[in-house]
Amino acid sequence: MLKGRDVLMIHDLHRQGLSIQEIARRSGHDRKTVRKYLKAGLEPPVYGPRAPRPSILDPYKGYIGGRFSATPGLTASRLLREIRALGYAGGATTVKDFVRQVRPAPPTVFERRFETPPGQQAQVDFAHFRLWFTDEPSRARVIWLFSMVLGFSRYLFARFVPGQGLDEVVRGHLAAFDDFGGVPRQILYDRMKTAVIGEDADGRAIFNATLVDLACHHGFTPKACKPYRAKTKGKVERPFRYIRQDFFEGRSFHNLDDLNRQLRDWLDQVANRRVHGTTGRVVAEAFAEETPALLALPAIPFRSVLKLERRITKDGMVSIGGNLYSVPDGTRRRPVEVQVLAKELRILEAGRRIAVHPVLAGRGRRSLLPGHRGTPGTHGLDKDGHLPRPGETVRQRPLEHYEQVGRALARLHSRRIP
Repeated sequence: MLKGRDVLMIHDLHRQGLSIQEIARRSGHDRKTVRKYLKAGLEPPVYGPRAPRPSILDPYKGYIGGRFSATPGLTASRLLREIRALGYAGGATTVKDFVRQVRPAPPTVFERRFETPPGQQAQVDFAHFRLWFTDEPSRARVIWLFSMVLGFSRYLFARFVPGQGLDEVVRGHLAAFDDFGGVPRQILYDRMKTAVIGEDADGRAIFNATLVDLACHHGFTPKACKPYRAKTKGKVERPFRYIRQDFFEGRSFHNLDDLNRQLRDWLDQVANRRVHGTTGRVVAEAFAEETPALLALPAIPFRSVLKLERRITKDGMVSIGGNLYSVPDGTRRRPVEVQVLAKELRILEAGRRIAVHPVLAGRGRRSLLPGHRGTPGTHGLDKDGHLPRPGETVRQRPLEHYEQVGRALARLHSRRIP
């Protein structure tokens, strides 16, 4: 059989118009051979199957096949030990390659889609994001996305928060319930430390006490995912990739407030108006069907309190969660008690409330109440700068009075300078 280059030379000489005899003379092949390859054309030659080479494993292949028939889950390393005891002297790679060819394929297991009736279940989780706000272009920020998804309709509530602390978890729940207009009967959690603080002797999850108070107040039952069963929370984890790709990537945000404003618009206009890929229904229409099945919101707001102790800074501020909150001028005690509620923050001095602030979102922000640091406002302060006790009245003076006091102090100070 001629090699490929010889066949090509014969055909090339034939295209040049040479005779069979001349081609045979130049190529060194018989005229019959030249005619044969010219007649066959340039089709690639067809070769027959190569005879299998004998293998050192051949005497043991029947044994391996029999073992697989009886016990399909045997490993190659175990079979290697067994056939070596029978006299096999070859290497492990030969056995592994053969096992890979003959091992029975595992049966295909399809995932079971778990659906819940309207109002029955919601799922909660956090996702990690990293970005640069245009208001702070030199500083990379790490933020978290709190998300709650209703199991029946796939209606999605989400908002970005600065951390995964208990405060963010509680406020996220309250905001989601307000958005839903009701409460699901069961909420499923990953084993995040904010929600699940441990297990009892029987392996049952122990939930954070504040989360239990929140559940009792609103009437839902908290439930923890089984360990290493990430697919249990697929309804809330799959939207994270959807949010990242369809909303987050390719946008710019001034700050956390702007980020959440844009997210809210996207949820209302896009995410909750789409046809869901799994259910095949418009999310908003399914949500309208689910809404009547939700538990009613409680008439009394949730008032669980987290008590902290903080020292007052030199400029009269208290630091909580990366934000600063003012105390009245003249506050005597350096350590003060701070009570953090879901939507407000109270500061107490010696058991008496001296300031109430709305909780600030994000970090690096300041809350300066009217009447603190000489700012005008409606809150009257006593001579020590405290809020009045119940029943007390505080004399309100015009601003001209304080201007006169300031000028008098300035004159006194100038006289003392030599």
